[in-house]
Amino acid sequence: MVRAQLRRLSRGDEAAADDLAQETFMLAWRNLDKFRGEARFSSWLYRIAYTCFLQANRTPMRHDPLNDETMEQLQAPIHAADLQLDLERAMRQLSEAEQVVLLHCAQMGLSHEEAAYVLGMPLGTVKTHATRGKAKLKAWLSDWRDASMKEIS
Repeated sequence: MVRAQLRRLSRGDEAAADDLAQETFMLAWRNLDKFRGEARFSSWLYRIAYTCFLQANRTPMRHDPLNDETMEQLQAPIHAADLQLDLERAMRQLSEAEQVVLLHCAQMGLSHEEAAYVLGMPLGTVKTHATRGKAKLKAWLSDWRDASMKEIS
């Protein structure tokens, strides 16, 4: 799960994810005596992994602006693979905070409390980023819902 988290954060760069996972487990091993049990052990590992990722990527994530080609693809999706691509593109349009919150809450299944611990954010901030990010994705991907409703009719 740590490698999966890092792979998602690294946008599929398996080599970078593997390097960061190795660093995560080395740090966890060296600091095992500092685990206080305030959160689940897995949440503690996710937090170490996220910190490693942030340190390795001190520059902000790139945000590709929505261009005409992207908008056309969002407006006329056809296949499930297209949905995945559209979702990935839409995720990149979110703020960095919204991306990491949705990664940890929606994709990894962490509770808001666990995500707050992993990301080092206040609980209210995590909930706000989750709500805003979901609303933006829902708006940007509304054509998928409309297309699926037409298929059902």
